[in-house]
Amino acid sequence: MSFILAIDQGTTSSRAIVFDAQMRPVATAQEEFEQLFPASGWVEHRADDIWQTVLRTCQSALKKARLSAAELAGIGITNQRETTLLWDRETGHALHNAIVWQDRRTSDMCEALKAKGFEATVRQTTGLLLDPYFSGTKLAWLLDNVEGARAKAESGALAFGTVDSWLLWKLTGGKAHATDATNAARTLLYDIREGCWSRKMCEMLDIPQSLLPEVKDCAADFGTCELFGAPVPILGIAGDQQAATIGQGCFAPGMMKSTYGTGCFALLNTGAELVLSDNRLLTTIAYQLDGKVTYALEGSIFVAGAVVQWLRDGLHLINEARDTQRLAETAEEGVVLVPAFTGLGAPYWDANCRGAAFGLTRGTGPREMARAALEAVGYQTRDLLEAMRADWTGAADTALRVDGGMTASDWTMQFLADITGAQVDRPLILESTAVGAAWLAGQRAGFYPDQSGFADMWQLDRSFTPAMDSEEREAKYARWKRAVAAAQAF
Repeated sequence: MSFILAIDQGTTSSRAIVFDAQMRPVATAQEEFEQLFPASGWVEHRADDIWQTVLRTCQSALKKARLSAAELAGIGITNQRETTLLWDRETGHALHNAIVWQDRRTSDMCEALKAKGFEATVRQTTGLLLDPYFSGTKLAWLLDNVEGARAKAESGALAFGTVDSWLLWKLTGGKAHATDATNAARTLLYDIREGCWSRKMCEMLDIPQSLLPEVKDCAADFGTCELFGAPVPILGIAGDQQAATIGQGCFAPGMMKSTYGTGCFALLNTGAELVLSDNRLLTTIAYQLDGKVTYALEGSIFVAGAVVQWLRDGLHLINEARDTQRLAETAEEGVVLVPAFTGLGAPYWDANCRGAAFGLTRGTGPREMARAALEAVGYQTRDLLEAMRADWTGAADTALRVDGGMTASDWTMQFLADITGAQVDRPLILESTAVGAAWLAGQRAGFYPDQSGFADMWQLDRSFTPAMDSEEREAKYARWKRAVAAAQAF
């Protein structure tokens, strides 16, 4: 029993990775699933697609590793956050497709709550903002729009969960309805100061508390899975961005990581200090271990890797994601792309903004669009860093630890360092989310090192240092800010 199975359930695919006792990945399986767009600004996943892809990838990873379930010491789960599910406790069937974190259908609900003066209370209680991004308004929408859902919820027949809770329910055969503090903190329903579900927030959104899962530490005894041939304890859960923070070894206040997946999410560890942002960043829980909460400032960008997917699947300008670097290297400068396909996240929080491109000429082609797409990721990260530096003095000189699929591009990482003026450190293992989930489970199982020992294991692949002169950097960033303002004004 010296292996850990890490489940990394993301926005566009599910992965399972088997790690050995030295935290080395020994087998991986991954499977994409369909994205559903039933209306403008709406994004859904079939609940069963999420579950079946997780089940199959777990089975496949174990088969590739030539392991039986009896050789697993535990399972760790990391998941796309805020994506919302509602299911029947008796049948285990979801009442509706999962409403994805990118979904904007509750924009009007959020605006109405703002107009009633609720946002200050939301911010003080949850550290979040009133935005469709979070789970609470999605759950309220489900209760109000799925026939019979509210009556069933009030009778105790239904269960709510983010993706981690849904997977935990399915993996344990309906025996465990729980979540961890990092996922609970993204629902609009959790008091991050008191460490419990907020009656006030539930009343604001008219959500019965009987729907809500039990909240535990990130490393805890969540239940037992008996689906793979032998009982395996589920010992770790964290939302994907918090799992990446853990996987990057960002345990000290002032350390920062930025993950480039479908979206981009930067977390700055503020330790035991709960810092409320004056620049529309989020205050959230970085992790909770042994009952002790560590807080973070977070900046959320809705579209990062998704813009490359759009180039591939929407515009058919590339065949593979890695084609973007080759194109960008030979492109002319001048095009600025604001990829607000599902609104703008931090620090703008403009749910109604949509994407726009500026500086187009007759010479604009796939190369220029690829370059603009990659540069947009750097510009958006600069937005987040500017806000963090303004909010907290501990962010002044921090290096940026990066992970996620886009970080494989040297060109993109160099532009990121150039436009932010910060050192960018890429680790040897890019998929920090799965590493974080594995460490939580393995540490709970007793054979992975403690925080200090784990942080010492972090290995650098390459550092990128700023090479652009400050005058050019500021001119480019000013052009980006003008493009964002124009897109918002449209």
